[in-house]
Amino acid sequence: MRLSTKGRYAVMAMADLARRETDVARAVALADIAARQEISLSYLEQLFARLRRKGLVTSARGPGGGYRLARTADDTSIADIVHAVDEPLRATRCKESRGCMVRGERCLTHDLWADLGDRIEDYLSSVTLADVVGGKLRRAA
Repeated sequence: MRLSTKGRYAVMAMADLARRETDVARAVALADIAARQEISLSYLEQLFARLRRKGLVTSARGPGGGYRLARTADDTSIADIVHAVDEPLRATRCKESRGCMVRGERCLTHDLWADLGDRIEDYLSSVTLADVVGGKLRRAA
């Protein structure tokens, strides 16, 4: 299974936004996030349009405009962000109603990959932006 740049960049940008919200009282400009995270501004604009439509961020126009989290970092899971940018978390190659084989049957390893996808979903649902920004995911050296 591979998480595309859509999901990864959305999480990176949201973590940057969450970190900056505690530092400044104003909205955060996408250009600033793009520069810090080395992500294309036009790509971020597309992602943030989706994040705004899903209610994860709010926007402010004009001087001092930009984006803010719509809810706290503690209340925003990584799965929420990934789903908001339409990133599937499936590990199987099966279609919604059909299996992955030519005749629509499930492959021999379907249950293995489906279980892995469920575990990834559960994990990303259990991790919040606050966990990421707070460094609570560091592996022991």
